[in-house]
Amino acid sequence: MKKFTKFLALALAVTMSMTALVGCGGSASKPADQAAEAGDTAEATKVGFIYIGSQNDGGYSQAQHNGTKAVQEYFGDKVETIIAENVAEEKQTVKTTAINMIDQGCTIVIGTSFGFMDALDELAEEYPDVTFLHFSGNKMNDTNFGNYFGAMEEPRYLSGMIAGMMTKTNKLGYVAAFPYTEVHIGINAFTLGAQSVNPDVEVKVVYTNSWGDPAGEKAAAESLLAQDCDIITQHADSAGPQLAAESAGKLAIGYNLDNSEIVPGAFLTAPVWHHDKYLVPTIEKIIAGTYVPESYYGTMKDGYIGLAPMTDLVPQDVQDKVNEVAAKMEAGEFPVFAGPIYDTDGSVLVPEGEALDRAGIWTVMQSLVKGVSAVN
Repeated sequence: MKKFTKFLALALAVTMSMTALVGCGGSASKPADQAAEAGDTAEATKVGFIYIGSQNDGGYSQAQHNGTKAVQEYFGDKVETIIAENVAEEKQTVKTTAINMIDQGCTIVIGTSFGFMDALDELAEEYPDVTFLHFSGNKMNDTNFGNYFGAMEEPRYLSGMIAGMMTKTNKLGYVAAFPYTEVHIGINAFTLGAQSVNPDVEVKVVYTNSWGDPAGEKAAAESLLAQDCDIITQHADSAGPQLAAESAGKLAIGYNLDNSEIVPGAFLTAPVWHHDKYLVPTIEKIIAGTYVPESYYGTMKDGYIGLAPMTDLVPQDVQDKVNEVAAKMEAGEFPVFAGPIYDTDGSVLVPEGEALDRAGIWTVMQSLVKGVSAVN
């Protein structure tokens, strides 16, 4: 364990950017400052969760927090969770946040945003007795650092089918965070799903260049609506694009959460995460001393990712068609990226008769598929 003086120096260095630490709720969870002062003698395993946004952001971090709450509910008094909200993707800030958790007794630290990866990678070497888990990254070791993600391309494809069958203008809007492989995988899967039922569909993309910017995401959606897109979807953290669609009398497909109660006049469905499906069994293994670091990639078959219940705005014939394909995905019988697939200039990305595995998806799908255009 690092000396307190080292921690204090680090903490002072990032005082202006350091987020407040708060508990996620429940009898075994408390705000971080209270946890430090309480001097608990219980043998509960302490688990720290680091969020890029707030736990009630209506999107990405709230979905992560739902996983945290499920962990607390499952383990009860055997686990104490400590969370840090609104942590910037800056290495020293992330390291200081994690060290604070470790100094309070956390033996498991979980980073939930891509930009936390390098900090956790370094800390895994510095703290060999602490287990680190990272969502969405690709770094790991064979002792105390693993990563996890999911085949979000599966529900993205299904949501594209819905949009393709329901659009009246054949123009679909996609609010995207960054022109980055993970985001392009989602855009491409959504587009291929839409094209599978409507070959005339176009997908227009606006990048916000931020993971979490509610105002910017809403403005991006408004610009797409102004270009005749009548269904808006997103790879961005907030519900801003869905709110923009509802205000314009159009339809929306969300991301991360079922927001049917937030935007009832527009919400069709959303590709969603079920983080408990990974976190609960993994934390069980860590506590039991049987955990071996892995690069987990959950699927609809695993239940780690899925499609939120389609609302009554989705016609029954559309729901039936989507459910038919979803059943094949859940059985492991429907690869999303099966050829022929072409990029925007007509070059072959995936030849006919071939299908991409996980490694192939993350290599080939850096390009956008035919039918997608980036707009301002």
